[in-house]
Amino acid sequence: MVQAWYMDNDPSDQRNEHHKNPPEFVDLKKLHDLTGVQYFKLNIEQIDSDGVLEEIKKKNGYTFEDELICSKECLANYEEKLKIFYTEHLHTDEEIRVCIEGSGYFDVRDKNDEWIRVEVTPGDMLVLPGGIYHRFTLDNKNYIKAKRLFIGEPVWTAYNRPVDEMSCRKDYLEKLEKGEFVGV
Repeated sequence: MVQAWYMDNDPSDQRNEHHKNPPEFVDLKKLHDLTGVQYFKLNIEQIDSDGVLEEIKKKNGYTFEDELICSKECLANYEEKLKIFYTEHLHTDEEIRVCIEGSGYFDVRDKNDEWIRVEVTPGDMLVLPGGIYHRFTLDNKNYIKAKRLFIGEPVWTAYNRPVDEMSCRKDYLEKLEKGEFVGV
């Protein structure tokens, strides 16, 4: 099961867990209420045969997918790419990721602008709403294989913070304030 927690402010290696002392965990309902992030647990051994992912894709209109391996061996300019992924940004569309192998962390800003770290392991699927400030990093294992899902053709543009004037950011904050994100 996915774990999420509020992060400390320690500037050391981004791949560390970065728990507060004492740790302050966030359950799935609170994660959703504070960020709009949706979580699904998939059976990784049956992901291509049990129909669960296909049903989610159909329901949400995800029509394009690919896979990405992020590791020192498979990603050109590995350290540079990790810095880019870890730069706080947003996208105009949802960011949908399914962890197939390995592990990593998605950090998302809550409604009070505090970081919540979400650990993803095989079978974890996250849907980050368009307009949410977030970032990604590997953990100390330095490996993840993930499916990326999109509505239509992939939109890769990341807008680094601050871009609070963008309509997707304003829409996101309004939906979050009104509690309009579909529940977990």
